[in-house]
Amino acid sequence: MVAPFDLLGFYSILLAGTAGGTIFLIATLFRGKKIFLAIIFILVFLIIGFASANAVFLSQEDIYEIPSITRTDGGDGHTAILYFTHGEPPGYDPLPWILTMREFEHDNVPFVPWIVRPLFFNNLRNEYLEAGGSAHNKLHKAFFDNLRWSMANEEESTRFYLAFLDSEPHPDQMAAKAINEGASRIIILPVFITESTHTIAGQEMVYSVEPEKYGVEIDYTGALGNSDLLHEVFVNRANELSFGFQKTDIGIILVGHGQPDEWEELYPEQNLQEDQYRGFIREKLLAADFLPENVVSGWMSFQEPTITQSAKNLVENNVKKILVFSVSLSADSIHSEVDVPKAIRSANLPEGIQIEYIGQYVDHPLAIEALIQKISQADT
Repeated sequence: MVAPFDLLGFYSILLAGTAGGTIFLIATLFRGKKIFLAIIFILVFLIIGFASANAVFLSQEDIYEIPSITRTDGGDGHTAILYFTHGEPPGYDPLPWILTMREFEHDNVPFVPWIVRPLFFNNLRNEYLEAGGSAHNKLHKAFFDNLRWSMANEEESTRFYLAFLDSEPHPDQMAAKAINEGASRIIILPVFITESTHTIAGQEMVYSVEPEKYGVEIDYTGALGNSDLLHEVFVNRANELSFGFQKTDIGIILVGHGQPDEWEELYPEQNLQEDQYRGFIREKLLAADFLPENVVSGWMSFQEPTITQSAKNLVENNVKKILVFSVSLSADSIHSEVDVPKAIRSANLPEGIQIEYIGQYVDHPLAIEALIQKISQADT
Protein backbone atom coordinates (compact mmCIF):
# COMPACT_ATOMS: atom_id res chain seq x y z
CA MET A 1 0.00 0.00 0.00
CA VAL A 2 1.30 3.47 -0.89
CA ALA A 3 1.35 5.82 2.11
CA PRO A 4 -0.68 9.04 1.78
CA PHE A 5 2.52 11.04 2.24
CA ASP A 6 4.05 9.30 -0.79
CA LEU A 7 0.93 9.96 -2.85
CA LEU A 8 1.10 13.65 -1.97
CA GLY A 9 4.71 13.71 -3.17
CA PHE A 10 3.73 11.91 -6.36
CA TYR A 11 0.96 14.39 -7.13
CA SER A 12 3.30 17.31 -6.47
CA ILE A 13 5.74 15.91 -9.05
CA LEU A 14 2.86 15.29 -11.45
CA LEU A 15 1.65 18.89 -11.05
CA ALA A 16 5.13 20.28 -11.65
CA GLY A 17 5.52 18.11 -14.75
CA THR A 18 2.13 19.16 -16.10
CA ALA A 19 2.92 22.84 -15.56
CA GLY A 20 6.29 22.48 -17.28
CA GLY A 21 4.76 20.60 -20.21
CA THR A 22 2.04 23.25 -20.58
CA ILE A 23 4.60 26.05 -20.72
CA PHE A 24 6.58 24.11 -23.33
CA LEU A 25 3.48 23.56 -25.48
CA ILE A 26 2.50 27.23 -25.31
CA ALA A 27 6.00 28.32 -26.33
CA THR A 28 6.05 25.79 -29.18
CA LEU A 29 2.54 26.13 -30.63
CA PHE A 30 1.64 29.79 -30.13
CA ARG A 31 3.13 33.04 -31.38
CA GLY A 32 2.50 36.75 -30.69
CA LYS A 33 -0.89 37.66 -29.23
CA LYS A 34 -1.94 34.03 -29.28
CA ILE A 35 0.55 33.29 -26.50
CA PHE A 36 -1.05 35.95 -24.31
CA LEU A 37 -4.55 34.57 -24.98
CA ALA A 38 -3.39 31.02 -24.34
CA ILE A 39 -1.85 32.04 -21.00
CA ILE A 40 -5.06 33.85 -19.93
CA PHE A 41 -7.11 30.82 -20.99
CA ILE A 42 -4.92 28.45 -18.97
CA LEU A 43 -4.87 30.72 -15.90
CA VAL A 44 -8.68 30.90 -15.90
CA PHE A 45 -8.94 27.13 -16.00
CA LEU A 46 -6.28 26.77 -13.31
CA ILE A 47 -8.23 29.11 -11.01
CA ILE A 48 -11.49 27.28 -11.71
CA GLY A 49 -9.79 23.93 -11.14
CA PHE A 50 -8.17 25.09 -7.90
CA ALA A 51 -11.39 26.58 -6.54
CA SER A 52 -13.37 23.46 -7.45
CA ALA A 53 -10.82 21.08 -5.91
CA ASN A 54 -10.63 23.24 -2.77
CA ALA A 55 -14.42 23.28 -2.44
CA VAL A 56 -14.65 19.50 -2.80
CA PHE A 57 -11.80 18.99 -0.30
CA LEU A 58 -13.36 21.30 2.31
CA SER A 59 -16.84 19.77 1.91
CA GLN A 60 -15.82 16.41 3.41
CA GLU A 61 -18.14 15.05 6.09
CA ASP A 62 -17.51 12.81 9.08
CA ILE A 63 -19.61 9.82 8.03
CA TYR A 64 -19.74 6.89 10.44
CA GLU A 65 -22.23 4.30 11.60
CA ILE A 66 -23.90 4.30 15.00
CA PRO A 67 -24.95 0.80 16.12
CA SER A 68 -28.68 0.20 16.05
CA ILE A 69 -30.06 -0.16 19.55
CA THR A 70 -31.57 -3.63 19.83
CA ARG A 71 -32.18 -3.79 23.56
CA THR A 72 -35.76 -4.32 24.66
CA ASP A 73 -35.42 -4.88 28.43
CA GLY A 74 -34.50 -2.51 31.25
CA GLY A 75 -30.83 -3.50 31.33
CA ASP A 76 -28.86 -5.62 33.78
CA GLY A 77 -28.10 -2.86 36.29
CA HIS A 78 -24.44 -2.25 35.49
CA THR A 79 -22.88 1.22 35.18
CA ALA A 80 -21.05 2.25 32.01
CA ILE A 81 -18.12 4.65 32.39
CA LEU A 82 -17.89 6.54 29.11
CA TYR A 83 -14.39 8.03 29.06
CA PHE A 84 -14.13 10.50 26.20
CA THR A 85 -11.50 12.95 25.13
CA HIS A 86 -10.46 14.99 22.11
CA GLY A 87 -8.62 12.35 20.12
CA GLU A 88 -6.16 12.91 17.31
CA PRO A 89 -5.72 10.80 14.15
CA PRO A 90 -2.51 8.72 14.34
CA GLY A 91 -1.58 9.84 10.82
CA TYR A 92 -2.33 12.95 8.81
CA ASP A 93 -6.08 13.35 8.39
CA PRO A 94 -7.52 16.75 7.44
CA LEU A 95 -11.13 15.95 8.41
CA PRO A 96 -11.05 17.06 12.09
CA TRP A 97 -9.66 20.45 11.07
CA ILE A 98 -12.17 20.78 8.23
CA LEU A 99 -14.96 20.29 10.78
CA THR A 100 -13.30 22.80 13.14
CA MET A 101 -13.11 25.38 10.34
CA ARG A 102 -16.79 24.81 9.68
CA GLU A 103 -17.50 25.45 13.36
CA PHE A 104 -15.44 28.66 13.22
CA GLU A 105 -17.41 29.83 10.18
CA HIS A 106 -20.70 29.07 11.94
CA ASP A 107 -19.60 31.17 14.94
CA ASN A 108 -18.05 33.95 12.79
CA VAL A 109 -14.56 33.27 14.12
CA PRO A 110 -11.86 34.65 11.76
CA PHE A 111 -9.44 31.96 10.65
CA VAL A 112 -7.29 31.05 7.66
CA PRO A 113 -8.91 32.55 4.52
CA TRP A 114 -10.67 30.00 2.34
CA ILE A 115 -8.40 30.54 -0.66
CA VAL A 116 -5.19 29.67 1.23
CA ARG A 117 -6.47 26.80 3.36
CA PRO A 118 -4.53 24.27 1.26
CA LEU A 119 -1.37 25.89 2.68
CA PHE A 120 -2.70 25.35 6.21
CA PHE A 121 -3.27 21.66 5.50
CA ASN A 122 0.14 21.33 3.89
CA ASN A 123 1.65 22.74 7.10
CA LEU A 124 -0.44 20.30 9.18
CA ARG A 125 0.83 17.43 7.03
CA ASN A 126 4.41 18.62 7.55
CA GLU A 127 3.85 18.71 11.31
CA TYR A 128 2.74 15.08 11.23
CA LEU A 129 5.86 14.23 9.24
CA GLU A 130 8.04 16.10 11.74
CA ALA A 131 6.43 14.35 14.71
CA GLY A 132 6.37 10.94 13.01
CA GLY A 133 2.61 10.69 13.61
CA SER A 134 0.56 11.14 16.77
CA ALA A 135 0.52 8.75 19.72
CA HIS A 136 -2.37 10.66 21.34
CA ASN A 137 -5.05 7.98 20.94
CA LYS A 138 -2.68 5.14 21.80
CA LEU A 139 -1.65 6.92 24.99
CA HIS A 140 -5.27 7.45 25.98
CA LYS A 141 -5.89 3.74 25.49
CA ALA A 142 -3.12 3.11 28.04
CA PHE A 143 -4.55 5.69 30.47
CA PHE A 144 -8.02 4.20 30.00
CA ASP A 145 -6.65 0.75 30.83
CA ASN A 146 -4.94 2.17 33.94
CA LEU A 147 -8.27 3.58 35.08
CA ARG A 148 -10.01 0.28 34.45
CA TRP A 149 -7.37 -1.68 36.34
CA SER A 150 -7.48 0.80 39.21
CA MET A 151 -11.23 0.17 39.53
CA ALA A 152 -10.96 -3.60 39.08
CA ASN A 153 -12.80 -4.29 42.33
CA GLU A 154 -15.89 -2.73 40.75
CA GLU A 155 -15.55 -4.63 37.48
CA GLU A 156 -18.68 -6.76 37.89
CA SER A 157 -20.97 -3.77 38.30
CA THR A 158 -19.03 -1.40 36.03
CA ARG A 159 -17.95 -1.52 32.40
CA PHE A 160 -15.70 0.91 30.59
CA TYR A 161 -15.98 2.53 27.15
CA LEU A 162 -13.33 4.66 25.43
CA ALA A 163 -14.41 7.33 22.90
CA PHE A 164 -12.93 10.27 20.98
CA LEU A 165 -14.40 13.38 19.41
CA ASP A 166 -11.97 13.47 16.46
CA SER A 167 -11.46 9.75 15.96
CA GLU A 168 -13.56 6.62 16.09
CA PRO A 169 -15.16 5.29 18.19
CA HIS A 170 -17.18 8.43 18.99
CA PRO A 171 -19.24 8.98 22.17
CA ASP A 172 -22.55 8.26 20.41
CA GLN A 173 -21.21 4.94 19.09
CA MET A 174 -20.02 3.91 22.55
CA ALA A 175 -23.24 5.07 24.23
CA ALA A 176 -25.27 2.88 21.84
CA LYS A 177 -22.91 -0.03 22.52
CA ALA A 178 -23.27 0.43 26.29
CA ILE A 179 -27.07 0.46 26.02
CA ASN A 180 -27.05 -2.70 23.90
CA GLU A 181 -24.81 -4.38 26.47
CA GLY A 182 -27.35 -3.72 29.23
CA ALA A 183 -26.15 -0.57 30.97
CA SER A 184 -28.69 0.94 33.36
CA ARG A 185 -26.54 3.99 34.02
CA ILE A 186 -23.97 5.86 31.92
CA ILE A 187 -21.44 8.14 33.61
CA ILE A 188 -20.01 10.59 31.09
CA LEU A 189 -16.36 11.22 32.01
CA PRO A 190 -14.86 14.06 29.91
CA VAL A 191 -11.06 14.04 30.02
CA PHE A 192 -10.81 17.80 29.50
CA ILE A 193 -9.76 20.70 31.70
CA THR A 194 -12.68 23.06 31.00
CA GLU A 195 -16.36 22.94 30.18
CA SER A 196 -16.15 23.85 26.53
CA THR A 197 -17.33 23.23 23.00
CA HIS A 198 -15.70 19.80 23.31
CA THR A 199 -17.47 18.70 26.48
CA ILE A 200 -20.77 20.00 25.12
CA ALA A 201 -20.23 18.06 21.86
CA GLY A 202 -19.56 14.82 23.75
CA GLN A 203 -22.68 15.16 25.88
CA GLU A 204 -24.81 15.99 22.84
CA MET A 205 -23.54 12.87 21.08
CA VAL A 206 -24.50 10.67 24.03
CA TYR A 207 -27.98 12.21 24.29
CA SER A 208 -28.48 11.88 20.52
CA VAL A 209 -28.98 8.11 20.88
CA GLU A 210 -31.88 8.83 23.31
CA PRO A 211 -30.75 6.68 26.28
CA GLU A 212 -33.75 7.80 28.34
CA LYS A 213 -36.01 5.80 25.98
CA TYR A 214 -34.37 2.67 27.38
CA GLY A 215 -34.52 3.71 31.02
CA VAL A 216 -30.82 4.57 31.17
CA GLU A 217 -29.78 7.18 33.74
CA ILE A 218 -27.15 9.66 32.52
CA ASP A 219 -24.69 11.21 35.00
CA TYR A 220 -21.90 13.68 34.25
CA THR A 221 -18.64 14.09 36.16
CA GLY A 222 -17.72 17.58 34.95
CA ALA A 223 -14.33 18.65 33.60
CA LEU A 224 -11.10 18.09 35.52
CA GLY A 225 -9.83 21.65 35.98
CA ASN A 226 -10.96 21.98 39.61
CA SER A 227 -9.31 18.74 40.78
CA ASP A 228 -6.73 19.25 43.55
CA LEU A 229 -5.21 15.88 42.70
CA LEU A 230 -4.60 16.98 39.12
CA HIS A 231 -2.96 20.22 40.26
CA GLU A 232 -0.56 18.17 42.38
CA VAL A 233 0.60 16.26 39.28
CA PHE A 234 2.52 19.30 38.05
CA VAL A 235 3.99 20.13 41.45
CA ASN A 236 5.34 16.58 41.69
CA ARG A 237 6.81 16.77 38.21
CA ALA A 238 8.32 20.20 38.80
CA ASN A 239 10.04 18.92 41.93
CA GLU A 240 11.38 15.87 40.09
CA LEU A 241 12.66 17.90 37.12
CA SER A 242 14.34 20.46 39.37
CA PHE A 243 16.85 17.92 40.63
CA GLY A 244 20.35 19.38 40.47
CA PHE A 245 19.13 23.00 40.30
CA GLN A 246 18.15 25.61 42.84
CA LYS A 247 14.43 26.33 42.59
CA THR A 248 15.33 30.00 42.21
CA ASP A 249 16.97 29.05 38.90
CA ILE A 250 13.90 27.27 37.53
CA GLY A 251 11.39 28.93 35.19
CA ILE A 252 8.01 27.33 34.55
CA ILE A 253 5.61 28.08 31.70
CA LEU A 254 2.05 26.83 32.21
CA VAL A 255 0.78 26.47 28.66
CA GLY A 256 -2.94 26.87 27.98
CA HIS A 257 -4.73 26.24 24.72
CA GLY A 258 -6.88 29.37 24.45
CA GLN A 259 -10.03 30.10 22.51
CA PRO A 260 -10.94 32.91 20.06
CA ASP A 261 -12.37 36.14 21.46
CA GLU A 262 -15.47 35.57 19.31
CA TRP A 263 -16.25 32.48 21.38
CA GLU A 264 -16.27 34.49 24.60
CA GLU A 265 -19.89 35.49 24.00
CA LEU A 266 -20.89 31.90 23.24
CA TYR A 267 -18.68 30.13 25.81
CA PRO A 268 -17.71 32.87 28.28
CA GLU A 269 -16.23 30.54 30.89
CA GLN A 270 -13.72 28.63 28.77
CA ASN A 271 -10.68 30.96 28.90
CA LEU A 272 -11.58 31.92 32.46
CA GLN A 273 -11.63 28.27 33.57
CA GLU A 274 -8.29 27.61 31.89
CA ASP A 275 -6.82 30.63 33.67
CA GLN A 276 -8.29 29.54 37.01
CA TYR A 277 -6.91 26.04 36.53
CA ARG A 278 -3.42 27.38 35.83
CA GLY A 279 -3.84 29.72 38.79
CA PHE A 280 -4.50 26.76 41.11
CA ILE A 281 -1.38 25.01 39.82
CA ARG A 282 0.67 28.20 40.17
CA GLU A 283 -0.40 28.63 43.82
CA LYS A 284 0.78 25.11 44.61
CA LEU A 285 4.08 25.69 42.80
CA LEU A 286 4.70 28.86 44.80
CA ALA A 287 3.91 26.94 48.00
CA ALA A 288 6.61 24.48 46.87
CA ASP A 289 9.17 27.36 46.84
CA PHE A 290 9.26 28.22 43.13
CA LEU A 291 9.61 31.98 42.63
CA PRO A 292 6.46 33.94 41.71
CA GLU A 293 8.20 35.85 38.90
CA ASN A 294 9.43 32.55 37.40
CA VAL A 295 6.05 30.77 37.19
CA VAL A 296 4.25 32.26 34.21
CA SER A 297 1.47 31.46 31.77
CA GLY A 298 1.62 31.25 27.99
CA TRP A 299 -1.14 30.68 25.45
CA MET A 300 -0.82 28.30 22.54
CA SER A 301 -3.43 30.03 20.37
CA PHE A 302 -5.63 33.13 20.12
CA GLN A 303 -4.58 34.79 23.42
CA GLU A 304 -1.60 36.59 24.96
CA PRO A 305 1.00 36.30 26.33
CA THR A 306 2.17 33.73 23.85
CA ILE A 307 4.52 30.89 24.77
CA THR A 308 7.33 32.71 22.97
CA GLN A 309 6.75 35.95 24.90
CA SER A 310 6.70 34.11 28.23
CA ALA A 311 9.95 32.29 27.45
CA LYS A 312 11.66 35.60 26.62
CA ASN A 313 10.44 37.08 29.91
CA LEU A 314 11.93 34.18 31.87
CA VAL A 315 15.31 34.72 30.23
CA GLU A 316 15.34 38.23 31.69
CA ASN A 317 15.03 36.62 35.14
CA ASN A 318 18.30 34.69 34.52
CA VAL A 319 16.76 31.24 34.86
CA LYS A 320 18.97 28.26 34.05
CA LYS A 321 16.25 25.76 33.25
CA ILE A 322 12.70 26.16 31.87
CA LEU A 323 9.95 23.61 32.43
CA VAL A 324 7.31 23.88 29.72
CA PHE A 325 4.14 22.27 31.06
CA SER A 326 1.32 21.90 28.54
CA VAL A 327 -1.08 21.67 31.45
CA SER A 328 -4.22 21.58 29.30
CA LEU A 329 -3.16 18.60 27.17
CA SER A 330 -4.29 15.22 28.43
CA ALA A 331 -1.79 13.31 26.25
CA ASP A 332 1.10 14.02 23.90
CA SER A 333 -0.10 15.41 20.58
CA ILE A 334 1.00 17.41 17.56
CA HIS A 335 0.56 20.50 19.76
CA SER A 336 3.00 19.26 22.41
CA GLU A 337 5.41 17.55 20.01
CA VAL A 338 5.62 20.27 17.35
CA ASP A 339 3.74 23.50 18.06
CA VAL A 340 4.96 24.16 21.61
CA PRO A 341 8.66 23.41 20.91
CA LYS A 342 8.44 25.57 17.77
CA ALA A 343 7.12 28.46 19.88
CA ILE A 344 10.02 28.03 22.31
CA ARG A 345 12.56 27.95 19.48
CA SER A 346 11.08 31.21 18.20
CA ALA A 347 12.21 32.86 21.46
CA ASN A 348 15.87 32.33 20.44
CA LEU A 349 16.87 31.46 23.99
CA PRO A 350 20.55 31.75 24.93
CA GLU A 351 22.62 28.58 24.75
CA GLY A 352 22.97 26.84 28.06
CA ILE A 353 19.36 27.15 29.22
CA GLN A 354 17.93 23.67 29.63
CA ILE A 355 14.39 23.04 28.38
CA GLU A 356 12.10 20.25 29.59
CA TYR A 357 8.74 19.58 27.91
CA ILE A 358 5.82 17.87 29.62
CA GLY A 359 2.90 17.46 27.25
CA GLN A 360 0.45 15.29 29.14
CA TYR A 361 -1.09 14.76 32.56
CA VAL A 362 -3.18 11.58 32.50
CA ASP A 363 -0.15 9.28 32.65
CA HIS A 364 0.44 10.23 36.30
CA PRO A 365 -1.04 8.06 39.12
CA LEU A 366 -2.53 11.17 40.75
CA ALA A 367 -4.39 11.95 37.52
CA ILE A 368 -5.92 8.47 37.53
CA GLU A 369 -6.97 9.09 41.15
CA ALA A 370 -8.52 12.37 40.01
CA LEU A 371 -10.60 10.51 37.40
CA ILE A 372 -11.77 7.97 39.99
CA GLN A 373 -12.71 10.80 42.35
CA LYS A 374 -14.72 12.49 39.60
CA ILE A 375 -16.55 9.24 38.86
CA SER A 376 -17.44 8.75 42.52
CA GLN A 377 -18.84 12.29 42.73
CA ALA A 378 -20.79 12.15 39.44
CA ASP A 379 -24.36 13.38 39.48
CA THR A 380 -27.07 14.06 36.95
